[in-house]
Amino acid sequence: MTAEIGLVHVQAFAREMGTTITIAEVAEFFNRAGVAQSLWIQMMQAGEQYIKSNLKSKIMRSPDREKAGQEIAMIQ
Repeated sequence: MTAEIGLVHVQAFAREMGTTITIAEVAEFFNRAGVAQSLWIQMMQAGEQYIKSNLKSKIMRSPDREKAGQEIAMIQ
């Protein structure tokens, strides 16, 4: 899976905030020291938290493996 925030997204965010931003301004924003990297890190952390919270409720233990002293997690 790939997730991205591109120029069109940033322009839509600006419109939602009642303003506009040009493609050149978006590029300048992302190219500032550390902005793109910080955004990527936050997206990865948010994705990890979301996946873990959703998987937690879907994990089941396999009875056959538990009897043998082994544990396996299955995702449905």
